[in-house]
Amino acid sequence: MSSLGLSLKPAQLLFMWMLINVSGVNARRTNMITHCSSSDDALLIDLLLPADCVSWSESSPFLFLFIPPAESRLDLFAPDSVTLPEASEASLNITLSSPVQQPIVFYLNVTYTSERNYSSIITLPTQVLLPRHSSTVTFNVTSHNVGQVTTYLQCNCTELQHLSRIRFMVIHSNVLAVISQIVGWIYFLLWSLSFYPQAWENWRRKSVIGLNFDFLALNLTGFIAYSVFNVSLFWVPFIQEEFLKRNPKGINPVSSNDVFFSLHAVLLCLVYFCQAAIYKRGDQKISWTAVFLLLVGWTFALVTLVLAAAKQITWLDFLYYCSYIKLAVTLIKYVPQAFMNYRRQSTEGWSIGGVLMDFSGGILSILQMFLQSYNNNEWKLVFGDPTKFGLGAFSVIFDILFLTQHYCLYRKTTPYEALVQDTN
Repeated sequence: MSSLGLSLKPAQLLFMWMLINVSGVNARRTNMITHCSSSDDALLIDLLLPADCVSWSESSPFLFLFIPPAESRLDLFAPDSVTLPEASEASLNITLSSPVQQPIVFYLNVTYTSERNYSSIITLPTQVLLPRHSSTVTFNVTSHNVGQVTTYLQCNCTELQHLSRIRFMVIHSNVLAVISQIVGWIYFLLWSLSFYPQAWENWRRKSVIGLNFDFLALNLTGFIAYSVFNVSLFWVPFIQEEFLKRNPKGINPVSSNDVFFSLHAVLLCLVYFCQAAIYKRGDQKISWTAVFLLLVGWTFALVTLVLAAAKQITWLDFLYYCSYIKLAVTLIKYVPQAFMNYRRQSTEGWSIGGVLMDFSGGILSILQMFLQSYNNNEWKLVFGDPTKFGLGAFSVIFDILFLTQHYCLYRKTTPYEALVQDTN
């Protein structure tokens, strides 16, 4: 308890009112005692301050002000996603940051189901009770058939500012899920390593003759756009929330290896540009056609960025437009290199090692999407991420063309020397 020798002037009354109604949100329970010169002052205070904060007595020259304690904020921890094989059970925990002083009832509100009746996919409790003086409650779920169910946690506690969303995915087999993850990391490794043979080839020859500059410029632009898409969806919380609201299935197409791959690709593309600047390049330069396409792409990105900043479109729409830029670049970026090989009737300077790795990575990328689609019984996953599918499909198609050029059409013949006949 603190004693404040204040004279009840209007400014001081205003200060006390602000203390109760503004600062009191973060204050602990406090007793403030101040001297009142008359009952008129007390009447004025009674009009300004909440009744439950004021205690006044004619027999006492003191006014008691009670500032109620601020509600403590509780944080909730629950799994974002739960994956179960068919016909299995699991125990899940809902945990709060501190024990509660009264029982809390959590309601599992189903907001999305891939089947008409979600109970055919999984059995969930309709509500879960967290006892008094507890911080964790456990409940059981039972899976039945393959499908997806999304629930939002609701409760009768106002101290919880943000509730959680739990997505249940019932799959055919955990073994297939593991195989899919392994395939994903292998194609990620192959695609990442596919950049190094070309860098090595340029360094070994101290020349970039044979490496098309249009391809370099388009490739860098595409991977910058792809990095913006991946980094935002993987690391920016409000973008993730916007994605989840628009996509009730809640399948975020971006994983950690996608982010690393795109950023790593931008770095290696910059290495290529540095090599093009210092090594022998002949009369090669970026064509006017490529310059026009780059201007179109960057102008489109800038316009959509301004529209997103002006709230004419959502930031998620802007990111999707960035991914479409990457898809368009993937479609056309190989054309200049393939035409250059045709015109020179040679693939010298174009690393076939990188092509082989890119081809293998593209095959495995498509394979992973089919494995995921079968395991989740959701074939929209194949075409749900057009950038990823297009990246794999177009890469495979052009890699087949490059392999045909290198090993069939423009294969080098080994030079030979005529043997001199020995007359002796």
